[in-house]
Amino acid sequence: MPDGAPRSRTPFGGLARWLHRIDETRPAARGVTGAAPHVRDALSTRSLWVVWIAAVLPCALFGLWNVGRLANTELADAGLAAAPGWRGALLAALGLGVDPGGVVACAVHGALWFVPVFLAALVAARIWELAFALVRQRPFHDDFGLTPLLFALTLPPTIPLWQSALGMSFGIVLAREVFGGLGRNFVNAALAGRAFLYFAYPNQIHGDAVWHTVDGVTGATPLARAKLGGLDAIVDAGFAWSDAWLGTVPGGMGSTSALLCALGAVVLIATGVASWRVMAGGVLGLVGGVLALAALGGEAWPMASVPWHWHLALGGFAFGLVFMATDPASAAHTNPGRWAYGVLIGAMTALVRVANPAYPEGVMMAILFANVLAPLFDHAAIAAHARRRARRHG
Repeated sequence: MPDGAPRSRTPFGGLARWLHRIDETRPAARGVTGAAPHVRDALSTRSLWVVWIAAVLPCALFGLWNVGRLANTELADAGLAAAPGWRGALLAALGLGVDPGGVVACAVHGALWFVPVFLAALVAARIWELAFALVRQRPFHDDFGLTPLLFALTLPPTIPLWQSALGMSFGIVLAREVFGGLGRNFVNAALAGRAFLYFAYPNQIHGDAVWHTVDGVTGATPLARAKLGGLDAIVDAGFAWSDAWLGTVPGGMGSTSALLCALGAVVLIATGVASWRVMAGGVLGLVGGVLALAALGGEAWPMASVPWHWHLALGGFAFGLVFMATDPASAAHTNPGRWAYGVLIGAMTALVRVANPAYPEGVMMAILFANVLAPLFDHAAIAAHARRRARRHG
């Protein structure tokens, strides 16, 4: 390393310094910035995205298998020997059937649903990022497709491709580029795009049919069932807590496995890329909020009967908290601010899930709301520190 290069203070400092050396040969092309707020240790922005993608990749690969497994199971239950349309033709050409027990068959079938959605979002993101770079006459910086990847992993497999492109366009343009581009957005671009689709086209992103790839097959996610009938509704549908923890349930194409999200959290925390305080605060906020609302609401809300450990595994809470709430551009940056930011996300998720009669998830809106308040948390933390220093030193 050159003299004066920052050294990582994380347990994986050697990995961080190795990634830094990779970037030294072409700094401008590799997204190395020379001024705050990005300079923090040996990691460049390029290395940061590489670590982030590596952390989320197990969720994506598991999601491919889970989508394909659910699709093959539904085909088998319907008595169909092949998938309809071009997917079935391609599976047949590859010599793969629709066996729910075949790992390769499930993974390839799931990929045929996920990859087009991801590519539609990726192409839309690149077009807008290149257009803004040309208009501003600035170097083109990207996040290696991380934003389109996170966006696609939260969507149902049946989302129309044009809606994937439209939602990503909204997130890139109105949540990132209009504020100056990558690193200057104050809300998470992937979540902003998904929120747009949720309100603009609710029938294609919400409901009982969108999570199932076979026509005529419907079934709510465990979280949606709990919203209507509490824990009994989940158990009656045949779901166990282990199913929700492992992620073998209907849901977003890569956001169902709380176990793999926890693994990604370990990677992000160990490399110093994400703040453990945000994640810990989110868990504390969710658990405390669920317990408080259960004590207050009792019989009034069906979701109040769902224990806190179920909430940690259900829906996209783990995925959102680990990979989206910790976005370095839109999260809080002071340690007290990170605690407050995380607690707010968890508590607001609990409030929306338990007390709101219509919306079963909550984490998406909670993160976007906390993104807006993150600068206030940092301002309050800095002001409090300045007052303490003034009292200490007169």
